[in-house]
Amino acid sequence: MELWTQLLGGFATAATPVNLMWAFVGCALGTAIGVLPGLGPAVTVAMLLPITAQVEPTASMIFFCGIYYGAMYGGSTTSILLNTPGETGTMVTALEGFRMAKSGRAGAALATSAIGSFVAGTIATVLVTLFAPYVAEFAVTLGPPEYFMLMLLAFTTVSAVLGRSALRGLTALFVGIAGGLVGMDQISGASRYTGGIPEFFDGLEVVLVAVGLFAVGEALYTALYEGRSSSEMNRMSRAHMTRSEWRRSWPAWLRGTALGFPFGTIPAGGTEIPTFLSYGVERKLSRHKEEFGTSGAIEGVAGPEAANNSAVTATLVPLLTLGIPTSVTAAILLSALQNYGIQAGPQLFQTSSGLVWALIASLYIGNVMLLVLNLPLVGLWVKLLKIPRAPLYAGILIFATVGVYGMRQSAFDLLLMLGVGLVGVLIRRYDFPAAPVIVGLILGPLAEAQFRNAMSIGEGHVRVFFERPLSAAIFVVCVAVVLLPRLMRLRRGG
Repeated sequence: MELWTQLLGGFATAATPVNLMWAFVGCALGTAIGVLPGLGPAVTVAMLLPITAQVEPTASMIFFCGIYYGAMYGGSTTSILLNTPGETGTMVTALEGFRMAKSGRAGAALATSAIGSFVAGTIATVLVTLFAPYVAEFAVTLGPPEYFMLMLLAFTTVSAVLGRSALRGLTALFVGIAGGLVGMDQISGASRYTGGIPEFFDGLEVVLVAVGLFAVGEALYTALYEGRSSSEMNRMSRAHMTRSEWRRSWPAWLRGTALGFPFGTIPAGGTEIPTFLSYGVERKLSRHKEEFGTSGAIEGVAGPEAANNSAVTATLVPLLTLGIPTSVTAAILLSALQNYGIQAGPQLFQTSSGLVWALIASLYIGNVMLLVLNLPLVGLWVKLLKIPRAPLYAGILIFATVGVYGMRQSAFDLLLMLGVGLVGVLIRRYDFPAAPVIVGLILGPLAEAQFRNAMSIGEGHVRVFFERPLSAAIFVVCVAVVLLPRLMRLRRGG
């Protein structure tokens, strides 16, 4: 009963005119960003992080979350019409969606994508509502050893799962952790790795690094390597489905939702694995196997899109209850909370209950907004694909520069942002994942603090991490994440 009272209180906060406006602007901007190839929610949220200095926490988090799941809705449009996924989660949608569009069924593909996203997002939000408070209650009982091991699990899974190479993922992670150690030591107060530069004494600003790595790096990479690329767009048709297509879609939506949610809630989460799994399941169960890879099967769009949106919504569970991000956009959302001095974790449901429940309520509202924005207005979003890339990315650079300079009015910050942007170009060019850098930068100092606290409890002995059953079990999972893929490859090779 208390849960529903808190949720109603969240709706009362989220439904105020100001918060509804921020939700609508976030959903609309997120959809537009998802439609535009090469952009994504991480770039956009990173670029807009400086608004946290001007907007109150609840409104800005509703806004950022609207961008996050709005981009998942919009990303399917470019996948289906252009065969150009804007996000990794919509890569699988392009496999069958583009073929459906080529065979004159773009409208049906876009319709099943939008409705499937709504169904999955709503069911996943209900699950977040029901289970997140209990996860938070359990997390309160965890001590420093368990928290350090959870962060170690986040490090290993984000590094091993994202990108094509675990070595590159770990390299990116160590770069992020090294950046997180710059500044004043939390216990001794001594300066570390600052090079005598006063601006580094307070540590590297996560907002600045995120803007440089994603927004500036993306713009420079596009100008250097993709400026002349062009794509042929399929023709649009009216966004609707026949009765047969409805019959084939709804079981795929439910299966995709069931596959996506668990992957979003664990540190090994993300949208890539559940979308590929969903595609494989639908291909195996379909009675129309001949359509896969030829004219395009609607189940191959419906299932992965549902899995994608379900996983995205589920990332809020570990983010809010444990303070652990399972995707790069979730990591940037965590830094937005930190800008307000709000520490995500088990205490968040007590210390910032109003914000948490307003955010959860806004997910219900946002899903309805996105369904209305996507189905009737799909023709409007398609027109965004005609925007030339040169002025688009020039605008991103201007916006990023103004935002970063506005934080501290420091020319040094602009130079540092540009330097980080050049690192972002190298990361993209040589196929290093960017997510571990941000995760390491944010969680690195927290992991260090938990490690020191755990060692203090254990009187300097590392056995404190293995004496507790939960921390020992998490360590075993960490080792399995690193070793099992290699053992399986060796077995197949043998």
